[in-house]
Amino acid sequence: MQNSDPIRAAEPASGLPAVAQAVDAPLTRAAIFLVAALNPGSESRTILRSFCGDLASLLRAVDFRDLEGGLSCVMGFGSDAWDRLFGAPRPSELHPFREIRAGARHAVSTPGDLLFHIRAKRMDLCFEMATQIVARIGNAVSPVDEVQGFRYFDDRDLLGFVDGTENPRGADATAAVLIGGEDSEFAGGSYVIVQKYLHDLAAWNALSTEAQERIIGRTKLSDIELSESVKPTSAHNALTTIVEDGKEVQILRDNMPFGRPAQGEFGTYFIGYSRSPRTIEEMLENMFVGKPPGNYDRLLDFSRAVTGNLFFVPSATFLENVAADQSAAVVESPAAPAAPEATSSVPSVPDGSLGIGSLKGDSQHE
Repeated sequence: MQNSDPIRAAEPASGLPAVAQAVDAPLTRAAIFLVAALNPGSESRTILRSFCGDLASLLRAVDFRDLEGGLSCVMGFGSDAWDRLFGAPRPSELHPFREIRAGARHAVSTPGDLLFHIRAKRMDLCFEMATQIVARIGNAVSPVDEVQGFRYFDDRDLLGFVDGTENPRGADATAAVLIGGEDSEFAGGSYVIVQKYLHDLAAWNALSTEAQERIIGRTKLSDIELSESVKPTSAHNALTTIVEDGKEVQILRDNMPFGRPAQGEFGTYFIGYSRSPRTIEEMLENMFVGKPPGNYDRLLDFSRAVTGNLFFVPSATFLENVAADQSAAVVESPAAPAAPEATSSVPSVPDGSLGIGSLKGDSQHE
């Protein structure tokens, strides 16, 4: 959902096009990422189901304070939360985030039932939207993580490189992120994976610019991709380029720097939307395990993942049609699919690039 023209997906089973949430909203100067856990009990489920139908009107109310502020809000659901709130049918590829361990590298899986991705040109709009959301659903959820992100100079991360250069645009972005006929009941939906990465900036800045460029795969100042003759196969942009049948499979990223300088915390919040989670999962396998195994992303010698979640973003049409009455809610403890074990292998992708940041307690980009 956003204040600009809505995206319309391929026609679902009903024959009417679903209106997507604002997964491809334009890049903004500010963002807030809220991750929450759904509290037990039928009252919590009732509150959340009612809120689904009210999110669009709440967004319009806050957006009206500055019609040029570019406010948008995307709401996503984790695998267990989907079962508790909606039951069957389920999005065909929704599952818990798949943890990856490879030597000292660890793509962690952390708790999280709900994601709110709030974007605007001004942080005050993001802040007001987040405040209103919490006021509405605070009794039904427990906060897990909150990050306020900002755009850093000319769209750079805190490592000094431009982030998101290869994002698809226009019709290509829609094709990359929105489900179509492959899961027609959820046409107009999207999958989103989020991770926070914390950077060891002291160690990173001790490297020469040339060494940093070989790790990223692009020049630092001009943001030009290194030629294949000099770019290592372990370069970040090499490992996160997914090709199928001779064509690159794309995702849409809206990564944001964040940090607390006085605490020595410098990070990037990675958020990637895709019509299939397998695209990003293959990227993460290439990064953490390596392609081939051992040829891993050297950026991970300086950046550490401290969260990891997979959410499904249903269409705005789905949210607005959610029944608010308790009789439509699902019983409290449904039989949920078993969470996948930690793995160093992820299923291959049918359909990317990964750019890749404080968590309560322990707290890491492209």
